[in-house]
Amino acid sequence: MVKSGALAGAGIIGGLIAFSSLSARSAEHRVPPEGRFLDVDGARLHYIDIGSGPVIVMIHGLTGQLRNFTYALTERLVSDYRVIVVDRPGSGYSTYNRVGGRGLDAQAAIIGHLIKALKLDQPLLVGHSLGGAIALTLATKRPELLGGLALVAPLTQPMDDAPDIFLPLVNPSPVRRAIIARTLAVPLGKVKRKRTLETVFGPDPVPADFGERGGGFLASRPSAIYAASTEISNVGDLAEIAPLYRDIALPVGILFGRGDRILDPELHGAKTAATIPGARYEAIDGGHMIPLTAPDATASWLRRQAGRVPGNSMAALPQETAR
Repeated sequence: MVKSGALAGAGIIGGLIAFSSLSARSAEHRVPPEGRFLDVDGARLHYIDIGSGPVIVMIHGLTGQLRNFTYALTERLVSDYRVIVVDRPGSGYSTYNRVGGRGLDAQAAIIGHLIKALKLDQPLLVGHSLGGAIALTLATKRPELLGGLALVAPLTQPMDDAPDIFLPLVNPSPVRRAIIARTLAVPLGKVKRKRTLETVFGPDPVPADFGERGGGFLASRPSAIYAASTEISNVGDLAEIAPLYRDIALPVGILFGRGDRILDPELHGAKTAATIPGARYEAIDGGHMIPLTAPDATASWLRRQAGRVPGNSMAALPQETAR
C-alpha cells in the first residue's frame, strides 16, 4: 500500500510538472518574443526600442511584461519620443544570468545597467506598479542616470501584507517557491485566472485580447510564477527605501486610477508625492491597469512628465487631460 501510494503521488507530481511545462510552451507559442536581447551585468534583457526623440524607458509591474505597454500606450508616444520597454528579469523573455539578489536593489541596478549600455542620456523612467518601486529605488541609488520619474499606479510604501489577490505568491522559502511554481501554481492559476484579472483590472473590464496582445499568457509559466513569488516576498526592501524619498531631486509625477483595487491611491500616490520635493500627484477614472485601459489619458500625462525633464523641450500634445 505504501509503495502504491508513493507511486500514485509521484505520478500526480509528474503530471502536474508536465501540465505546467506544456502550458508554458503554449503561452510562448501564442506570445513569442518580439524585441531585441541585450546582456548586461546580472541579466539577459528582452526589450523593444522604437521611435525617436527624448527617451522614455518603461518598466512593468508584478506578473507583467513589456506588452503591458505596447498593448496601447507606446503607439501614442512613438511619434515624438524614443520609447524603450523592457521585460524585467524573470518576466517575459528576460532572465537573470548569474546567481544573486532578486530584490529591489538588484532589479534597479539592472535597469541602471540597461540605461548605461544603451548610452541613454537621463531618460524619463516610467514604472508601473512594482516597477514604480524599482524606479524609485534607482532614483535613490543612481539619480544621475535619470531625468525624471513617471510612476503609474506605483507601489511606493511598505505594506504589512501583500494585496489579497497576490497573497498565495508570498513564500519566504526559495525551495518551496520553486516546487509550487513547477507543480500546483499553474493549474490553480488557470482556475483563478478570471477572478484574478477582474480584480487587477477592475473596475475597468478585462480586454478580451489581453492574453496575447497584452502578454498575459506569459504570466502562467512556472518561471514567471517563481519570479513573481520571489519579488513579492522581497518587497520589504521598501522599508529602507521609503525614508530616502525626501532626498529625491528629480521631477517626479505619480498617476493613479481612482478605483484601483490593488494599491491604495492615497497611501501610494498622494502620501508619497507629499514626501518627494516638487512631486505631482494626479488621479483619473480607472483601476490598476490604466496603461491598457486608459491609454489616452496616461499618454497625455506622460507627455507632461516628459516635458518636466531638464533639457527636454518637447511640449505635451493636446490629448485627453488627466484630472
